[in-house]
Amino acid sequence: MYPIVEKRVLSETVKLMKIKAPLVAKKARAGQFIILRIDEQGERIPLTIADYDRKKGTITVIFMEVGKTTKQLGTLHVGDTILNFAGPLGVASDIEKFGTVVCIGGGVGIAPLYPIIRALKNAGNYVISILGARNEKLLMLEDEIGAYSDELHICTDDGSKGNKGFVSDVLQKLIDDGKKINIVWAIGPVIMMKVVSDLTKKYNLKTIVSLNPIMVDGTGMCGGCRVSVGGETKFACVDGPEFDGHLVDFNNLMLRNRRFVCEENEACKCAGVTV
Repeated sequence: MYPIVEKRVLSETVKLMKIKAPLVAKKARAGQFIILRIDEQGERIPLTIADYDRKKGTITVIFMEVGKTTKQLGTLHVGDTILNFAGPLGVASDIEKFGTVVCIGGGVGIAPLYPIIRALKNAGNYVISILGARNEKLLMLEDEIGAYSDELHICTDDGSKGNKGFVSDVLQKLIDDGKKINIVWAIGPVIMMKVVSDLTKKYNLKTIVSLNPIMVDGTGMCGGCRVSVGGETKFACVDGPEFDGHLVDFNNLMLRNRRFVCEENEACKCAGVTV
């Protein structure tokens, strides 16, 4: 059993939890994820590692309540326990000294970007962070990310904080201003990663994205998380979750991610949670 040692409400639907999992924390690296199961009747869901503390033996996860399990997880409190907590899974981010790195996070995608930004900064890179959300209330980890960023740009769709517009607008401005960029990281909604990748491809800027396909076992056996990358089938759980954004078939990914919308809505109704 894995106890919840801290819980924070980041917004109406976004929660942060620190889970006591010493063996996972001992091996965790930026870019990896875990798979948890709340109880015997629960489904297994993947969540990206938002932070880890090796000394305290904790893993931080940040999630949006969008389905049955995340809504159920959001009802738990400090002292409650999670039955299964497997990880770290996936291939860790390839961290080295690239030069100038632009890190783009959208919505809940800001959370997994944080340990990557920290690792890139510690590796000696000049880090430019761009954080975007629909509105100010959905922004998160600004102070934490700002502490490891040489430049921090904020944008919101409605203009409630920072620049009004999208993260791609800020990136375009950096490019237009002649900023030398060596590599880009983008994590967030699939459509956001697609737009960023389409933009950077025009300028031949290497772009890394972290994919979030439907996942079941997390070990490469079920094939549920398959994605098309450069015309080849890859499994996000063991080959990723990070891939070259210029090679990802985002249209196929968006279609696959909607395969079980009806079933998810039905599961929420049966569990008595609001869809």
